Amino acid sequence: MASVVGIDLGNLGSKVGVARQRGIDIVANEVSNRVTPSLISFGPKARAIGEAAKTMETGNFKNTIGSLKRLIGRSFSDPEVTEIEKKYINAQLVDANGQVGVSVLYRGQKQTFSATQLLAMYLAKLGQIAAKELQQDVTDCVIAVPGWYTEVQRRATLDAAFIAGLNPLRLINDTTAVALGYGITKSDLPPPETPRHVVFVDIGHSNYSVAVVAFAQGQLTVKSTAYDRHFGGRDFDYALVQHFAEEFKDKYKIDVLSSPKAMFRLSVACERLKKMLSANLEAPLNVESIMNDVDASSKLNREQFEEFIAPLLERVHVPLEEALREAQIAPTDVFAVELVGGSTRIPAIKQRIQAFFGGKTLSTTLNADEAIARGATFACAGLSPRFKLRSFAVNDIALYPIKISWTKAPEDEDEEPEAIVFPRGNSIPSTKTLKFVRSAPFELEASYADPSALPGKINPWIGKVTVKSVGEVVPATIKVRTRLNLHGIFSFEGAFFETTQIVEEDVPAEAPPAEGQAPAPPQKRQKKVVKRTDLPVVSGGLALDSSILNNQRESEGQMIADDKLVQDTEDRKNALEEYIYDTRSKLDDRYAPFVQAKEKEALLAKLADAEDWLYTEEGEDAPKSAYVSRLDALKALGDPIYKRYMEGEKRARTAAALRETINNYLSQAQSDDARFSHISAEDKQKVVEKAATAQSWLENSLVKISERPKNVDPVITCAEMDKKRDELIYFANPIMSKPKPKTDAPPAPQTNANPPPQAAKEETMEEDTGPNVEEMDVD
Repeated sequence: MASVVGIDLGNLGSKVGVARQRGIDIVANEVSNRVTPSLISFGPKARAIGEAAKTMETGNFKNTIGSLKRLIGRSFSDPEVTEIEKKYINAQLVDANGQVGVSVLYRGQKQTFSATQLLAMYLAKLGQIAAKELQQDVTDCVIAVPGWYTEVQRRATLDAAFIAGLNPLRLINDTTAVALGYGITKSDLPPPETPRHVVFVDIGHSNYSVAVVAFAQGQLTVKSTAYDRHFGGRDFDYALVQHFAEEFKDKYKIDVLSSPKAMFRLSVACERLKKMLSANLEAPLNVESIMNDVDASSKLNREQFEEFIAPLLERVHVPLEEALREAQIAPTDVFAVELVGGSTRIPAIKQRIQAFFGGKTLSTTLNADEAIARGATFACAGLSPRFKLRSFAVNDIALYPIKISWTKAPEDEDEEPEAIVFPRGNSIPSTKTLKFVRSAPFELEASYADPSALPGKINPWIGKVTVKSVGEVVPATIKVRTRLNLHGIFSFEGAFFETTQIVEEDVPAEAPPAEGQAPAPPQKRQKKVVKRTDLPVVSGGLALDSSILNNQRESEGQMIADDKLVQDTEDRKNALEEYIYDTRSKLDDRYAPFVQAKEKEALLAKLADAEDWLYTEEGEDAPKSAYVSRLDALKALGDPIYKRYMEGEKRARTAAALRETINNYLSQAQSDDARFSHISAEDKQKVVEKAATAQSWLENSLVKISERPKNVDPVITCAEMDKKRDELIYFANPIMSKPKPKTDAPPAPQTNANPPPQAAKEETMEEDTGPNVEEMDVD
């Protein structure tokens, strides 16, 4: 059965949604949190991802990497990486074969991982969280990404998913996912002639997105999008860090900015302070042992906070203006303004958004933190054969215009050498065909038409294609198909030329000849036949070589196996340690009546030996098999004692259950109750004898058990008593529960010699929707 999973890839934390028959659920991770930190921490033995990485971050921040969403598809020389992202990352960023990567100490060695590999590690973790919830392997999914992602970033995300063993059915823009989650649940949408315009404002940890979406019955159409890529919660946190670093320099004579560890601790405290100020007018800040054994403290009110982030607040209106201008609507034409993203909770931001729309009440009908994940999961359900989802069309658009360039034909000097094929706002998916008149092989290149609009200094080049074997038909009109697919990724789909031939065919006679007349000669007519011939092409683009991807996928699989082995080894080590302390404490307590002196002495010696070994250098870092063998050796001595103890605990209840069953069947077989009047005396006697035999066995067994001390194995076990009870039930129940024989009722009197025919029974049938198809409730 196919999985239906949606992933909201967040910069600070991510959410995973799964589709069920009753709707969408956001999955909790291993510590029952619905958001999983977007972190990877590399340790001396294994990787920690998500919650485990968050736990390790404070003591291992130089080997912990976040901001995966911002690094994917970037080069190390990109100024947005070296000047902006670097200040939020404590690990060492390096060049990894043209991509930005990280150099970390992992398993005792310096190792380098590219941003694509890092994202793959994290996506694999999210897949494991979903798989645990669904109790099945997860492959198919939909991943929500920022709408401003370029070709290289989208391809890198797909590559990361492949390495992680996932199959993204779609990369959906995050604001489009929000709009889908909003619109698919609405039953009162207007007709297409009068669409309802809703503005979605999403301000998260690192990004500010605005989308204007037109809703109509059964569809949504994205009219425009706008972004501020460097506006979010982390920017507000950084402003606070700068303020308190300056304050502590005067107050405590410490330079927080000179210590990455102190910066990290202060950043955590500032994030907490920011959240408190969203609900309170004033809040304290405390950082224990920030540096040089100094415990720093301060406080801040909301008015001061807004002063520090004033330069950011002045930019709130810019994406709103851009989005409405491109959509060609005024603020008064907006039906609703929906807020999502954690940073929209900041009062100053809400005030400015509301002021932009003339005081219009802002809507928070969506879950601000989970709206993207829910929308991505709805998108996955719509693409999956497992669910029959309400029909709802999603018409998304491309952000960046794409142009095609070529060398002019020698015979046509007036030919333009380039054209914008997919303009800004072009719908996706979309296919377009270009025509060329050529007599020799030629080459086309695709690139972004406006490099200045791209994030940082991302290379605007997208790909190229060389069309060969053109000269067979001269002159030839060559058609080249291009496509912008569901992921928002461009590709050259192929090239072909068409030849037209005139052929003659017979025209069928309108009527057969009259009797005695010769048939008329056949009439001919000409018909145009278009023949399509595909041309060989050689294309190149931004996709990683399949051999590299397969190697990285294999490497990720090995690291997952290594992590599992380390975790299993740690679990066995903990189990051994727990068994040592637990058993030792119980030997003088609840196990005392059930253990012989020699057994106790031998077991205590074995426990002490295992404890001494456990805290040696060998025991601290032993293989899994060593812990398993030590634990098995201890259990060989301890299990007999434990079993005697459990026998003593369970015996009274087990004997009582058997006695109750015996008495129950005896009372039934010896009763004059009308319920059992149809059962023969012979059968009743068999039940009485069987129950009496079981009763005699039970009483004799209890006597034998009482004659033996508790510290030796019992002659009769609870399992044997349970077996005796099952045997009695198996024998007696079919007899005592035998149903009474049915008596034939007298026929009803006939009042009519010729009664009317009996009406046919009405049959109903539910439509078969096919195997494994679930209807999902989206209300």
